Amino acid sequence: MNTSTDSRAVRRAARFATVTAMFGILAGAAVLASPAQASVPDGWSNPADVDPLHAIALLAGVPLLLFVVIALAVYLPSLARGEKFSGGAAGPDPEWFGGPRKGNDELAAPDTAESQAGGASGQW
Repeated sequence: MNTSTDSRAVRRAARFATVTAMFGILAGAAVLASPAQASVPDGWSNPADVDPLHAIALLAGVPLLLFVVIALAVYLPSLARGEKFSGGAAGPDPEWFGGPRKGNDELAAPDTAESQAGGASGQW
């Protein structure tokens, strides 16, 4: 036999073994994931089925109600003080603490050659 034929046969066998093993793993996982077919023990209660509408109302309504309560707790104090809310309104002007009182273009120029005022003093 030729070596290329041998390597093809080995590849086919490996591919078949891999696919077979993956199928076995998936089938085993499906069997293990299936629900148990057991009845309720004698000492336990057997509760009634839950109404889907009641479950949806409970699972969606409670978080929505909590959201509304928190939003009201945040906004009501400021509304009581008379603050107005408008979307996109500009806030207060930005302030540069410790900076010049006027614009940047009005900074003082250096008085002499030894003065450090007026800009960077990088040197090589």
